[in-house]
Formats: sequence, structure tokens, C-alpha cells
Amino acid sequence: MTMTLSLDGVSKTFGGVVAASGVSLAVPPGRITGLIGPNGAGKTTLVNLITGMLPLTAGRIRFGERDISQASAHQISRAGFARTFQNIRLFKEAPVLDNLLIGFHRHERSSLAAGLLGLPSARRETREIRARAQQLLERFGMARYADQPAGSLAYGHQRRVEMMRALASEPSLLLLDEPVAGMNDVEAGELGAIFSQLAAQGMGVLLIEHNIRFVTRLCAHVYVLDGGRLIADGTPAQVTSNPAVIAAYLGN
Repeated sequence: MTMTLSLDGVSKTFGGVVAASGVSLAVPPGRITGLIGPNGAGKTTLVNLITGMLPLTAGRIRFGERDISQASAHQISRAGFARTFQNIRLFKEAPVLDNLLIGFHRHERSSLAAGLLGLPSARRETREIRARAQQLLERFGMARYADQPAGSLAYGHQRRVEMMRALASEPSLLLLDEPVAGMNDVEAGELGAIFSQLAAQGMGVLLIEHNIRFVTRLCAHVYVLDGGRLIADGTPAQVTSNPAVIAAYLGN
């Protein structure tokens, strides 16, 4: 089931500091929607509000017909959301494959007792999950690293592991918080192609980035945030020619 994420007048204050003010935007299924802005614009705060990691001060968030404004992070994850983080969060001593298997937890059907007893249903599910993890590894060109500790990999490869783990939950909506930070153009381009494939398959993708060139290559619609407020939205051509955007972002 494909649904649109909608924010209506979303605001967040920390004491007297305004981190988000009256933000309204939509992330429909089947395309990549961009959210850009200079450092400190409030992009990550907005993602934390969407995913239930921070409570709203005002406004409403909906996913399809469901109001998730007050939902917990766990409830939002169960609704079909997955995200990556600006700072990589992996089990660095664990093999890459084990990091991926954690992402499949939401879809496990066998009980803990069945797993402990080694019942056929649990063994079959384990085989299925490992096969799906192997498919992800191959899709991201990471199969040869399956048994290596995640923390031993190069930065760009650790980013890929985090994205694979997010996709393991088979989300309806994927939120990417600066996914290509620290990558070169070739690495970024390879991931961009994968993001485009996901959108083409019906997934909604919200791409939060400081790299405007990367966003404008992938997104049909882009929102621009500055100082916690939306200052523009439209096609990449429209936002990159907007004087307010040039002043706030491109001129930095």
C-alpha cells in the first residue's frame, strides 16, 4: 500500500530557540523528494520530528489517512518508515551480514521459543532472511564484505551497510539524512542510481542533503529550509534560481 507523508504547519521549539516553524510539505510514493538547506537549517530536526524521536510543538503529521503526530518512534517504524542517520550507527564489531539481519527483525514471524528450539518454521525463516540479506549485499555491491566487521570498512562502505539495514525492513517510506556525505562523485552516483530504482518501484524517498548538485540530479520536487522555515519549493530549476535560495544556501 502506497501512502503520502504530509506535514502541516509542523513546528518545534527548544526553550526560546525555534528549530522548525510552520513547515508544510508532502512526500508522495514513487518519487524522490528533496529537502535542502545550509548547515544548521533544521533538516535533521525535521527528520527527528517525522520519525517520532522528538515531540512536535505544533502542527500535524499524517501518513496516508493516519495521523502520526503523537506516535512513538517504534510505532512510526512499524508503520513502514526507515531512516539513515547523519552520523553512522552500526554495530561495528559485528559482521556486515549480522548488521543487516537486525534490519529484518520487523518481519520475523517465528516466536523466540521456536528459534531457541530450532523448530523447522524458525529454521526456514532464518534461511529466507539470510537469502534476502544476500540479495541486498549483491544489490549494493557489498557481498564480498559480508563476514567482515562493519567498523573495519571504509567510510563509504559503512554508509552502504546502514542503508541496506534500513531497506531490510522493507519500508514504504525511506528517509535519508545526508546519505552521501563524505563520498566522492562516483560513490554518490552509484547510490543515487539505487535510490532512483527504489522510487521507481513505488517507495517514497525523502532525501535530506547539503549537496545540492546531488539532490537536483535525483529529485522531481525540492523543498528548501533555512533557519527552520521553508523559504522555497518547486522543481530543481525553480529552487536553484530563487533569489532567497541563492542568498541562503548557494551563496554560502
